[in-house]
Amino acid sequence: MPATLPQNRFKSLLNEQAQIGIWSTLCSNIVIDALSDSGFDWVLLDTEHSPNELPNVVTQLQALAGTQTAAVVRPAWNDPVLIKRFLDIGAQTLLIPFVQTAEEAERAVAAVRYPNQGIRGVAAAHRANRYGRVPDYVHRANDELCLIVQVETSRAIDNIPAIAAVEGVDAIFIGPSDLAADMGHIGEAGHAEVQREIARGLALCREHRMPAGILAPVQEQAEHWLDAGFAFIAVASDMGLLTRQADARADHFRALVENR
Repeated sequence: MPATLPQNRFKSLLNEQAQIGIWSTLCSNIVIDALSDSGFDWVLLDTEHSPNELPNVVTQLQALAGTQTAAVVRPAWNDPVLIKRFLDIGAQTLLIPFVQTAEEAERAVAAVRYPNQGIRGVAAAHRANRYGRVPDYVHRANDELCLIVQVETSRAIDNIPAIAAVEGVDAIFIGPSDLAADMGHIGEAGHAEVQREIARGLALCREHRMPAGILAPVQEQAEHWLDAGFAFIAVASDMGLLTRQADARADHFRALVENR
């Protein structure tokens, strides 16, 4: 029976309203299933800085299917083989790390598109085309794919105008931690110089009509960047929420025990 191509909710709202997300590094479909009803617009499934692999991501995408929370998948690198595999399992929005130049952005675009527009390999049946049941998938896939490139150095910030001009780039994501490291402030994403560089990157994105995103797990920073005009913001991480709440609960009851 023919099937329809799922709408990319994240992409459809990208220029309509700010979208609030959560970063996931726990590699668990159960965690994603629980988060799907929390009210976030999107969840980042990270495979760059977590031991999250393709079979895990399949189950995480399945957990989000039919919910109002969109999946954004971050491959470990701007690698056409990795990108092809995530697209085939049904990822519709990809966040490509460490894109420094327009040429690197062009390579990412080529990796998500079929020939003759790109180099994505063609398979007859996979999860993205509902195992062959979406008959026009190869002609319509681009309509629902969203490509975000991550800029993480001052050089990349400088190149935002050129990156934003690359046809096929839908949004730019500013990575605060690596940007801080590049600027000589490793571990200090909140440093004033880093914050000014983030603001410069946002201004360049807005000047070139490119939606911008950021990870801001500190509530005050997230509120600041939301007011400043970021289009999508990850305001927490599942690991951060787990460890902070666990530590606070353990500290509270440890103190009760020790003071008896």
